[in-house]
Amino acid sequence: MMPVPATIERHYQRLSDWLFARLPQSPPTSRQAQQCRIVAHRGQHDGVAVMENTVPAFDAARNAGVWGIELDVRWTRDLEPVVFHDPDCRRLFGEPTRLAELSWGEIQSRLPTIPSLLRVIERYGKQLHLMVCVKPEIYPNPTYQRDLLRDLLSTLSPQSDYHLLAIDTALFRHLTFAPRECFLPIADVNWRELSRQAITQRYAGIAGHYWLITQARIRQHQRYGQQTGTGFVSSRNCLFREIRRRVDWVFSNCAAKLQAICGELAEGTTRSSQA
Repeated sequence: MMPVPATIERHYQRLSDWLFARLPQSPPTSRQAQQCRIVAHRGQHDGVAVMENTVPAFDAARNAGVWGIELDVRWTRDLEPVVFHDPDCRRLFGEPTRLAELSWGEIQSRLPTIPSLLRVIERYGKQLHLMVCVKPEIYPNPTYQRDLLRDLLSTLSPQSDYHLLAIDTALFRHLTFAPRECFLPIADVNWRELSRQAITQRYAGIAGHYWLITQARIRQHQRYGQQTGTGFVSSRNCLFREIRRRVDWVFSNCAAKLQAICGELAEGTTRSSQA
């Protein structure tokens, strides 16, 4: 199945955000708010002062008390795993150079805001839950790259400290160092297919857009002991909806705001109960 073009995806996201922000939702209970696990998608960033997938973005998420961060892993020319989303530097840095054409040394000198995966793991491992998204690209030495990922993640426990995410689930076959229960496929328009695959392969569950992951789908995965993640939640009403639907992971580009809403809910309920 062909992926959805980025332009259509952006318009779809804006439309759904506009709609669900205006649909009234009952607030969750204090306990539900406290248990909500918010994941900062590429950290807490604004695209101006703080860039996505950077140490400042991840620091901001941690400082806001967010439960986890989602980060994207790509490879340099000399096979150093770095945290960056796009295959090239055009969108964020205005140059067409592909990341795979640069060595780690060149990135450090030319694009120093791009962190290595090692730095991110050392700085946030066991403090934040790491949702590590592996990207579909050319892997020149898959055995070496797999073993390097294994070594970098060896200080963490799969499932409790990190999950491995992918849009292309064929990538999971190469990540043999990790149990399949920590694999989380990201569904696009192929959510039915990936949902079946997640169940038959005994993955962690499934993640996808909150409009596409239905209540029936959530319950189906719960029956198999699996979890669900939805994104990208941006409003109070949409957050309330996802919490009350018992979504396990709420992915967001404004995670600090959502975390504050959960904090206010819990604190407000506590205060009223003590009055």
